[in-house]
Amino acid sequence: MIDLTVLPLFFTAIFFLVISPGPDLVLITAYSSTRGFRFGLMITLGIFLAGVIQTLLVAFGLGQLMQAMPAFAYGVKIVGALYLAWLGFRMLKSWYGNKHLSTVPKKASSLSALDFISKGLLSNLLNPKALIFFSLFIPQFTRGSEGLSLQILILGTLLCCCAFLANFGFSLLFSKLGRVLGDKLKSGKKNSRHLARHIARHSEGLLGLVFVGLATRLATSK
Repeated sequence: MIDLTVLPLFFTAIFFLVISPGPDLVLITAYSSTRGFRFGLMITLGIFLAGVIQTLLVAFGLGQLMQAMPAFAYGVKIVGALYLAWLGFRMLKSWYGNKHLSTVPKKASSLSALDFISKGLLSNLLNPKALIFFSLFIPQFTRGSEGLSLQILILGTLLCCCAFLANFGFSLLFSKLGRVLGDKLKSGKKNSRHLARHIARHSEGLLGLVFVGLATRLATSK
């Protein structure tokens, strides 16, 4: 079993980890503030599932394999970057085709919860840095070699749950901030209401740029 004496340090490290800016927080912020809490929550759930899968992979040694085989990690990174770029350009194409409409494209709101969960899942899972981080971070808090896989599973699950709670809070916070800002703009003068409609109309393009930016960041990272 895990060493209970290391848990205070483990949770302290997790706290600073989950509040630090990163690709996950960028996605949650973008979707929550422009589309609302539900969309941010779906992204959060996808990120949580990716963390669970990464914990299982680390427990069975894939993280160490990626460290030993940089070419394999590089291949995963390129696939992840291409996936994010594909999402981004698809959103930009949708925005361009609907930019003359007066409201947010209906296609965006008709997407199922599974579509948004998969966005959070794949954007996190196809980032090899996340898996390598798991394989470096979690073993620091294990004890001995007996039951090592079980220790990694327990610690990884705790990490995923803490990250989920933090991301849940971020989704709620940024959705409220986005709603407050939108309400203020709508309740203002004519120019402010026009600005509110303008922002809503171009939210698809904004999210597309976010995904393209994340793809570029992933592809060029070392």
